[in-house]
Amino acid sequence: MKKLSLIIPIYNEEATLLNTVKRILELENETFFKENSIEIEIVMVDDYSNDKSAEIAKNISDGNKIKFFAHKKNKGKGAALKTGFIEATGDYIGIQDADNEYNPKDYIKLLKPLLENKADVSFGSRYLKQDTRRILYFWHTCMNKFLTLLTNMYTNLDITDMETCYKLFKKEVIKEIAPKLKENRFGFEPEVTIYVAKGNWRVYESAISYNPRTYEEGKKIKAKDGLRALYCIFHYGANTAPIPMQFILYLFIGAISAIANIISFMILTKIFNSLIINIAIAFIISALINYILCILILFRHKARWSSTFEIITYIITLIIMGTIDYYTTLGLLFIGLNNFWAKTISSGVGVIGNFLLRKYFVFPENSKK
Repeated sequence: MKKLSLIIPIYNEEATLLNTVKRILELENETFFKENSIEIEIVMVDDYSNDKSAEIAKNISDGNKIKFFAHKKNKGKGAALKTGFIEATGDYIGIQDADNEYNPKDYIKLLKPLLENKADVSFGSRYLKQDTRRILYFWHTCMNKFLTLLTNMYTNLDITDMETCYKLFKKEVIKEIAPKLKENRFGFEPEVTIYVAKGNWRVYESAISYNPRTYEEGKKIKAKDGLRALYCIFHYGANTAPIPMQFILYLFIGAISAIANIISFMILTKIFNSLIINIAIAFIISALINYILCILILFRHKARWSSTFEIITYIITLIIMGTIDYYTTLGLLFIGLNNFWAKTISSGVGVIGNFLLRKYFVFPENSKK
């Protein structure tokens, strides 16, 4: 007998929760479930709802087939899912929102490649061909597709719907991933997708139906969640992204650092007469900004060195690039360029040098997964 565990994260879903549970339980009456001897486990996790959701969930739970867990404070959907993943006991573990936007019968499609041992992870896609669909928010769809595209660029996957609720995992996959999860809200979606890619697990995708609700009907995801998802793609995916994508991201980091270098230098020339002091202070300011951005969104996750040794290697790179920056700027000024162009060109040289030194010297990757 195989078991399918579906995690239901709950936050103020009193109007739809019972119907969602009912639709899930009806799966056991489907021919596919009977032929493949699949039983259902429902794991409900209430994220400190302020309506009657927790009361409803507690009343229908039996501690066996239908389990209920509750957070003592509101943490977010990602946190609720992590709790559910840890508590689930099924051979296959998936996600089911409590809002009636998704049809549990679509799990038949998602289960097939796993049961046939073709896949380790199965995604449901709202953007593969459907017969009909409800039309709602254009910009919401654009953001979903943009985030999916960016995730694909950083993971080398080719999925069509990274933000989908319907993600189904073999037990061993999600049990390995769950302890690593840090995103408490909707940043969970890119985070878990990136971990799937890093694990080199086989991923399949199936078209699913989707009945979106409006914000008036209770939709919770907002623009700030899209920005957080964008950050998560960089933060969790950049350190193992293809080199060209890493360099493109570092160009952004380098550009900010270079702008800080140029502005600082121009301001300092109005304050101090010493060229050496002006160049040195401007470089230190830009280097500090560069380091902070690197550890926030690019290299830090699997860095080999301890913090102490990392700082030592970083200081060495500062000395190397500081020397190059100084003599490049001095040389360009000597041949007749003005302060702005001399500093701009030397900063460009610094972008390339810093990327190579950061990647291969300061933040070298561990060989272990």
